Amino acid sequence: MSLFIGIDSGTQSVKAVVLDLDTRKVVAEARAPHALIPGLPVGHMEQHPQEWASALDTVIAAVCAKVDRARVRGIGVSGQQHGFVPLDAAGQVIRPAKLWCDTSTTEECALITKKLGGPKAAIRQTGNLILPGFTAPKILWLKRHEPKNYARLRHVLLPHDFLNLHLTGNYFMEFGDASGTALMDVRKRTWSKAVINAIDKNLAGWLPPISASHEAAGTLRPELAKKFGLSTAVVVSAGGGDNMMGAIGTGNVAPGVVTASFGTSGTIYAYAAQPVIDPQGEIAAFCSSTGGWLPLLCTMNVTTVTEQVRALFKQDHAALNAAIAATPAGAGGLVLLPYLAGERTPNVPEGSGVLLGLNNQTFTAGHLARAAMEGATMGMNYGLRRLAALGVKAKEIRVTGGGAKSAVWRQLMADIFGVPVVAMVEDEGAALGGALQAAWCVSLRDGKKAKLTDFTTGTVALDESTRCAPNKKNVARYRELQALQDSLSVALRAKIFPAQRKLA
Repeated sequence: MSLFIGIDSGTQSVKAVVLDLDTRKVVAEARAPHALIPGLPVGHMEQHPQEWASALDTVIAAVCAKVDRARVRGIGVSGQQHGFVPLDAAGQVIRPAKLWCDTSTTEECALITKKLGGPKAAIRQTGNLILPGFTAPKILWLKRHEPKNYARLRHVLLPHDFLNLHLTGNYFMEFGDASGTALMDVRKRTWSKAVINAIDKNLAGWLPPISASHEAAGTLRPELAKKFGLSTAVVVSAGGGDNMMGAIGTGNVAPGVVTASFGTSGTIYAYAAQPVIDPQGEIAAFCSSTGGWLPLLCTMNVTTVTEQVRALFKQDHAALNAAIAATPAGAGGLVLLPYLAGERTPNVPEGSGVLLGLNNQTFTAGHLARAAMEGATMGMNYGLRRLAALGVKAKEIRVTGGGAKSAVWRQLMADIFGVPVVAMVEDEGAALGGALQAAWCVSLRDGKKAKLTDFTTGTVALDESTRCAPNKKNVARYRELQALQDSLSVALRAKIFPAQRKLA
C-alpha cells in the first residue's frame, strides 16, 4: 500500500509523478516551469537554483493533493547533469548555477587537461576527457573569473544534490551523477586527487563523500513534511542525474537495452556491468545510479534544432511533421550539420551549423525541416556507432523525450539507426526512475533483499503501438548521408571552427 514520488528537474521545468507500487501505475503527475537567465554572453547558460527548489515544492504539493498522503513512503530526485551549484559555509547559493549546456569553459578544460598531462592522461586518470559540459572546468572558471565568489565556496553540489539538500538538509552525492563531474575516477568510484589538485587542493574538502546509489540521502525535513502533509519518515533516496534516472525509468538496468532521449539535448546510453572506457573520449564512461556503469553519448542539438526551424516557418508541430513526411528520405541531398550551440559529441564547443546541398529543389520548408530532423538524428547516430565499436551494440532502442512523441521522427530514427525503435508507455522516464529508485531504497531499508529489477519489471512498459522497423532502402540512403555529414564535420573542425572563434 505504498506510493513513491519521482521528480525530474530539467532545464525547462520540474516534473513529478506518483507511482502506486501495488498497481505498478503512475497515479498522479504535475509540472512547474523555470527559466534560463536571459541576456548572458554567447556560451553562458545559467539558472537560479532557488527556482528549481520553488518548482520542486510546487509539484510535490500538487501531486500530494491528488493522492492519499499517508501512503507516501519515498521520494527520488532526478536532475540535469553536470551543473555547478556553488554554496557558502552556511549552504547558501553564492551565484547562479552554470549548466550542462554552458560552453564558456574551454580555456579551463585546456588548463586542467594540461596539468593532468594531456587528453590520454586525463582518460587514464578519470575515464573521461575534461569537457566544457562537465562540472570540473566550471569550478576552475569561478576561481579564475569570479575570485570573490570563489573565496566563499565551501560546498560543491550538482542540481539534483541541491534539491536533495533542500528536501533533507544533508550534503550528499552518489556515484552516478558524481561520475559526470570529471572530478571522479569512474573505475574506482572515488574522487580523483589529480583533477582536484589541478583545480585547488582545498576542493577535496568542499565535495561530499560519494555514496552508493541504493542508499538514502536522508528523510524529509520536518518543515517540508508539514508543508506537504507528509510524514517525517518519508525517505529521500540517492537520486541521480537525468540520464541515470532515465535508464531506470526505461528498464535499462541490465545489459542489452539501449535508451535514446530526444529532448533539448540528445543522449544514448546502455547499462554495463564493467566500466566502458573510450580511448578517444567520445563516449562518456559514467557510472549508473544502479550500481553498474552507463556508457553514454551526449549531443547538444536535438529538439532545439527542429524547434527553431518550426518557429522560422511559423508551423505548429502537426504542420512540421506533415511537411517532413511529405519530403523524401534524405531531403534531396540537403544535409544539416546541426551545431547551433556548438557540440559536445564530437567535441566542437565553438562549432556552428552548416547547410550543404541547397538548390532550387531543396530550398523549401519541407526539405529544410527534414534536413534538420535528419541532421540531429545523424548526430546521435555518430555516437551510437561509436558505442558499437566499444562493444555496446543495439538490437532495439527505447526512445523518450519530445522527439519520441513524433511518429515521423520515430520512423526516421529507425531508418538512421538501422534497428527497431519503440517509445515507452510512461514517457517521463527520469521521474519514473526516481520513483522506482526510491521504492528500491525503502525496501532495502526495510531489511528486504530487493533488486532494482524487482521494481522495474511489471512497471516499465513499452508502447508497442509506437514501434517502427527500419526501411531497408532508407537505411542505405542514410548510410551515405551519414558518411557525408561525418566527413563534413571532420573537415570543418580543424579549419573553420577555430577561425570563427578568432573572428568572434
